Amino acid sequence: MKHHALEQLQTVAEVDQVYPRRAMSRTERLERWVELLERNPGRRLSTLHQTEYQPARERAAMRSNGSPISVAFADPVLRAAGLENDSYGEAKRFFELTDHQLHRVICYCHFGETLSAAEAAHQIRKTLSGRQRGMFIRLRVMFDR
Repeated sequence: MKHHALEQLQTVAEVDQVYPRRAMSRTERLERWVELLERNPGRRLSTLHQTEYQPARERAAMRSNGSPISVAFADPVLRAAGLENDSYGEAKRFFELTDHQLHRVICYCHFGETLSAAEAAHQIRKTLSGRQRGMFIRLRVMFDR
C-alpha cells in the first residue's frame, strides 16, 4: 500500500473528508470486535501490564501494538463508527465497558504476556451475555483511584 499526504491526493482527486459515522449499538460494536478476533483465533495478542494498579489517567492512555484493542482499531467499520485509537481509555469509552470488564479482556495478570484472539473473543462474549464471574473487591477499589 502506498501512502500519500492529503495535499498530494487533492491534486489528483476530489477528497471528501466529511463522512457520516455509521451508528452502531453497543452490542453491534462488541459483536463486531468478537468477529474480528475470531477471524484468526490462534493469533497471539499482547496484553497490558497491571491495568488495575494504574491511576485512571495513565490507565486510559495505555496501549500496546498487537493487542485485542488494536485489532478493533485496524477495522475500518469500527473506526467509521467512532473508534478513535487503540488505547485502553478509548476502548472503554467506545465499547461502553467498565474497567473490570476491559481488565478481563486485556490484562497481563490473567493471561501473561499474550493471549489468543479466541480467548479475547471469549471474554468479550461473556460481557455480551452478562456472565461475568468473580468480581474482586480489590480490583474495584484499585480502579476507583
